[in-house]
Amino acid sequence: MRLMCDWLLVTASTPGGSSTLRVWTWRRLRSLGAHYLQQSVCVLPATDDTTRAVHRVLARLHEQGGQGQALSIALTDAKQHAALVEAFQQERTDEYREVVERTKEFHAELSRERARNRLTYTELEESDADLARHKRWLDAIRARDYFDAPGAADAASAVSACEHALADFEAAALDNELSIATAPNSDAPARPLHVVDDSETA
Repeated sequence: MRLMCDWLLVTASTPGGSSTLRVWTWRRLRSLGAHYLQQSVCVLPATDDTTRAVHRVLARLHEQGGQGQALSIALTDAKQHAALVEAFQQERTDEYREVVERTKEFHAELSRERARNRLTYTELEESDADLARHKRWLDAIRARDYFDAPGAADAASAVSACEHALADFEAAALDNELSIATAPNSDAPARPLHVVDDSETA
C-alpha cells in the first residue's frame, strides 16, 4: 500500500573533506527542511522542488570530493509515515515559536527607544531592517513547512503586529524630527531685523 507522500532518503558525507563543505551541506539541507535520522542521513518529502535542490547539493558535494546520494522511497507503514510527518511538524512548530519570541524582542526594543526619546530616522532604519529579517525568516519557514505545522498563524500574526508597531514608531519619529526642525533655537539670541531703506544705498 503506497501512502500519499513519497520521500527522499539523502546521504551526504565528506570523508577527509573540509569542515566548510560539511557545514555548507548540512545548512543547505536543513534550509530545505530536511529531518535528520542520524548523522549524514536525512529525509525530505519528494517534491519537484526538493528533488532538484537536493541534486544540486549533491552535485556540488561530489565536485568537492564528498559522497552522497538521494534515494526515492515510499513508506507502507502508516505509523512510520505519521511519526515522520509529526517530526517535520514539530521542527517547524519550534521555528514558528522562535519567530514569536524574537518579535517580542522587537517590541521591547521599540519601547526602549521611546523611553529614551530616541525617536529618530536612524532608529527607524535599524528597526525596519530587523522587521525585514523577521519577514524573510518567516517566509523561509513557510517554504519548508510541508505539512501545515501548528504555529504558522501565530507567527504570521506576530510579524504583522511588528509591522503595525513600526508604523506607529515611524509616525512618532516623523513628528519628533519635525518638531525639532521647527523649534526656535534657544541657544542663539534672535537677531533683530534691519529694514534697508533704498535711500541708504543711494
